[in-house]
Amino acid sequence: MLKKGFSSIKNRIAIIESDPFACTWLKEKDKKTAKVELEANIRYRNPERGPRLKKVVFRNDFSYHHALSLCMNSEGQVDIVTKVRPKDAGKVVSSPFAKLVNEKSNTIVTGIFNRFVQDLPFTDRRLREGLNLAINPEKIVHDGFKGYADIVPALTLPWSKEGSNDLRPKPFDPIQAKELLEEVGWPSGRILRIASFAKYKGAARGAARSIQDTIGISVSVTIIPDAEKIKWMQVLAEKKLIPNWDLLIIDISAFFLEDMPAYFHRELFGFDGSLRAGPRVMSFEHRFTAFAGETNRNKRKKLAQEIDQYVYHEALALFLCSPRELYAVNKNVNFIPFRTTFELAETEVTANHWSLR
Repeated sequence: MLKKGFSSIKNRIAIIESDPFACTWLKEKDKKTAKVELEANIRYRNPERGPRLKKVVFRNDFSYHHALSLCMNSEGQVDIVTKVRPKDAGKVVSSPFAKLVNEKSNTIVTGIFNRFVQDLPFTDRRLREGLNLAINPEKIVHDGFKGYADIVPALTLPWSKEGSNDLRPKPFDPIQAKELLEEVGWPSGRILRIASFAKYKGAARGAARSIQDTIGISVSVTIIPDAEKIKWMQVLAEKKLIPNWDLLIIDISAFFLEDMPAYFHRELFGFDGSLRAGPRVMSFEHRFTAFAGETNRNKRKKLAQEIDQYVYHEALALFLCSPRELYAVNKNVNFIPFRTTFELAETEVTANHWSLR
């Protein structure tokens, strides 16, 4: 139960379609008090599950680096740091006070092809397939995520029951990638423009190197500052202007366990998708309409798998990986991570925890 403080979000609306009306909300900023305190609800309907902590305090006045340092090098200030960066994972592992908790996430990192551009044939499946084959996903995971990610064949989370057992990640095949590019034809002197946000600059630069080395075209990489992210996202969502990139490395998340196409595939290719970068894909729309209108759970699961298979075979996106969710946790805290939300109901501390000593 909320006892002290607050945490809220200020959003900006972006209109995707006017008829039928469709929009999205882009987060402009967080508004938080220095501390947010929660107290246990002792009347919780399921006491076997929890809560097992009397009080939880969120410290919003600590920077990421300061919080991580306190968790790794001391006790009594910070017990859990969320969203640990892969490059810091090794330091947590060697810490005398903290341990690294590594869990599969609800996020997929993918590449969006800008099908609005006129001088590149992104409407041709062969070009999209060739770029997928030109990238070594294992190297992206190793270099961009320090190994803390799972390769995905398409756009369904690796732990989801809606994943298709028939799909395998596209292989790294430089020879076929080059053959496909030669079939399609690449405009002489044209530079492939890749953009990404700072969070995934390692993956973006790794993809750029791989494409350049494999198929021999020049590639430029633009890392978008966090302060400008909302402007770039608004251009992409509203679709009034053609984005000035050819391939955007971005992440997509869902806070649900079921019906993945509603939160991943629709966002990228649906008429009301805020991440759609190109004309509507009517063959996708027909499949998604059938999926959205199906009330039988088993049939809807099958349709979800068929949508993922269709997106995979058409290579509608650049398929990369699902990064792991990393936490730095005090060694005397039994933290139970969830894949869809940050949950503390089942988390508890040992008798050696500083609050009990």
